[in-house]
Amino acid sequence: MTSKIQPFYIFAILVLAAGGIPKGYDEGGFSASVTLPSFKQDYNLVKTHWKHDPTGLANRTANITSFGVLGAAFGALIAFFGNDKLGRLWSFRCSILVWAAGLLMQVFSSGIFGFLLFSRIFSGLGAGALTVVSPLFLSEIAPAKTRGMTVSIYMVMLLSFLSLGFFINYGANLHLAATRMQYRLVQSIPLIPVGLAFIGSFFMPDSPRWLASKGRHEESVAALARLRGMDVNNPELLAEHAGIEMDSATIAELKNASLKSTATEVFSSPTLRSRFLLALAMQTIAQWTGGNGITYYISDIFQYAGISGSNTSLITSGAYGLVKLLFTMIFAWGLIDLLGRRRCFMTGLSLQCATHIYMAIYFGAIPDSNKSASNAAVASVFIYAIGWSIGLCTIPYIYGTELFPTRVRSLCYAVVMAAHWFFQFAVVRVTPLMLTALDKWGAYTFWACICASGLVILGLWAPETKGIPMERMDELFHRPWYKCGSAKVSIESFDDSFHGGDEKAVAMHTERAV
Repeated sequence: MTSKIQPFYIFAILVLAAGGIPKGYDEGGFSASVTLPSFKQDYNLVKTHWKHDPTGLANRTANITSFGVLGAAFGALIAFFGNDKLGRLWSFRCSILVWAAGLLMQVFSSGIFGFLLFSRIFSGLGAGALTVVSPLFLSEIAPAKTRGMTVSIYMVMLLSFLSLGFFINYGANLHLAATRMQYRLVQSIPLIPVGLAFIGSFFMPDSPRWLASKGRHEESVAALARLRGMDVNNPELLAEHAGIEMDSATIAELKNASLKSTATEVFSSPTLRSRFLLALAMQTIAQWTGGNGITYYISDIFQYAGISGSNTSLITSGAYGLVKLLFTMIFAWGLIDLLGRRRCFMTGLSLQCATHIYMAIYFGAIPDSNKSASNAAVASVFIYAIGWSIGLCTIPYIYGTELFPTRVRSLCYAVVMAAHWFFQFAVVRVTPLMLTALDKWGAYTFWACICASGLVILGLWAPETKGIPMERMDELFHRPWYKCGSAKVSIESFDDSFHGGDEKAVAMHTERAV
């Protein structure tokens, strides 16, 4: 394929990557807005009101933060039906509308605690669905050689707004009066870029792979041609499309497939089952290494490590987000399709494990008065961010979208992302309790053990998938799970057959046209 990047393709990537904004801003902007004086006053989160029930205050705060995550878990499951029935494009649009409606209800809850929790769940439905639709859509429009980078743009967009959220809160805390308008403005920010993405989606075609799975051959070729900036009769384009085309029997089978039959196929096929369980294991390990739990409570963690003052904590938290963003960009635009998935997540997990071990020692055996140790603890949090960014922050999204064939991709990825959100809900809900009940060092010891386990399990199980067409992933899993990590597929043989198939693809296209 030609290496020239088309402007419309870049436009499509940016529109779809905006689906990561709701999740990113929720982790940064909303989680930080809970600490604003105006929000605390409106929803009775002031410490002096809970002198005799500190646990009640902790639970109230945790519910506000975690209910959006709970809604997202169900949204990820619901996305399966929209993805396959409505198509990737309309599923993307509907998810945005649900999220935006929930966010508007959240912004104008006006101190009504029960309505706030309902709106958090409602907006979470849309945000969770977008975490399925956007990466999956991106993986289906990307060429195999740059698929990792393309899907990673989603995480770059997510982390950009996560970082931005901390700084917006800092500015609001510094310059705006502590009225309802303060937190309403902060929480409304993501409506602007996501709204622009919603409008932009009306200038895009649906996924060529989804169109092909519905037997809409001409539309599928036209969509791919528009994304690649080529004529519909271009031999290279038709050769690429031949790799995703389906025969009439397969299309008929897909049309008649039910949820039960699709799930049965996944669990009855050894290779599909291995791929599904690998994607599930990767999300499980990612969340229980600390992952997003640490992000949601990063301001508190910096204060535990010796940072004092709410504004200073917000600035430091923003810097933490920027470090994650910077290294995710390096990962997306250099490492992921150059070094490969395995090297990145093994390096990332190793860094996470090392920093967790240090933090466990710091909180368990080093006095608070030791300034050097405190500075090292703050530094280790940033090193942790680097490990998380180049490893399990993004790679589970890539694996989850590229491991499966089209006929089961939507179901498998929806279930995997639902598990991601359920685990994130659990982690966000229990992290403050773990830090308290386990005296901080115990929580870090637990996370370090998960990282160590992940190095072993994923090191044995997760194969290198860079540059491998999604239609050939099956070849990596024809062996026991603990030997899949060393499996390889010859990319050269694919390239030869790809270019050799030009004439066949043109002939197939001509035959269909006749």
